[in-house]
Amino acid sequence: MHFSPQELKDMFGTMVLIREFELSTMEIFAQRMRAGDFPGALHSSEGQEAIAVGVMSRLRPDDYVFSTYRGHGHAIAKGIPLERVAAEVHGRASGASRGFGGSMHLFWKPLNFMGGNGIVGGGIPLALGTAYAAVKRGSDQVTAVFFGDGAASQGSFHEALNMAALKRWPVIFVCENNLYAATTHVSGNCPLENIADRAAAYSIPGVVADGNDVLAVTETAEAAVARARAGHGPTLIEFKTYRHRAHCMVIPEHRPYQERTTWRERDPIERFAARLLAEGIADRAQLDDIRRQAAARLEQALQFMRESPLPQPTDVEEVLYAP
Repeated sequence: MHFSPQELKDMFGTMVLIREFELSTMEIFAQRMRAGDFPGALHSSEGQEAIAVGVMSRLRPDDYVFSTYRGHGHAIAKGIPLERVAAEVHGRASGASRGFGGSMHLFWKPLNFMGGNGIVGGGIPLALGTAYAAVKRGSDQVTAVFFGDGAASQGSFHEALNMAALKRWPVIFVCENNLYAATTHVSGNCPLENIADRAAAYSIPGVVADGNDVLAVTETAEAAVARARAGHGPTLIEFKTYRHRAHCMVIPEHRPYQERTTWRERDPIERFAARLLAEGIADRAQLDDIRRQAAARLEQALQFMRESPLPQPTDVEEVLYAP
């Protein structure tokens, strides 16, 4: 695959923007919790930015995406306006879901971002609906559904793979294997070395890739999207990665210190920065400028959020029922 220098720098910029968003959001939530407020459980995707950026870079605006409760990066990489993401995560009426969904339920129909889901693996069977609809319409839209390693042991995961394989529906099943389902290590719920090996039972491709290498993610996603768009059916992709933070802000860190340290040395943003420098795509000053632009963009979105009103309970019916 060939990318222009600007495309590569744009990918780096989006990864940095997601990271900055996660860090600022965690700090705001922490401040509220210290003040006696409880804004809800926040699930950070810090450390998993390469997967969101790499996969979304291969999708069209009209392709469908089903996210997870750890979905801020997916939403930002898909192109939902940053102001709308920030406002939603912080419960403001100007948010993507008008402030009623919060961090785990981002939704943006203009880009067919079909929302996060507080249920583990909840988006997997739903993805079959949009895939089937695309086939019925005769379009070549694909559906990408994200889930974690824990969700790959849910019955709905196997049912969805089975049906998608039988019908050859255009679905990309994206497993973000960060090694832990909340606090349970993947070895505690999967007897296989690779979750992607489960694809063999349904006679579809199962691919394992480095989820901390944005270009490896992009190349893997490109092949799966092309296969789905051509009518050849689904692919199960397992991206090996690691979240930098505990499962959420209300569950203490329990993972081994050495394991966390080792994975932080594989940080996807710093790895990509080193590659851009080594290949002469960008120099240090250009990368610093990209980081500054991301910080400024984030502050603009946060200001929009702060100036936005809270949602009113009387508006609930407008978001619960379709016209």
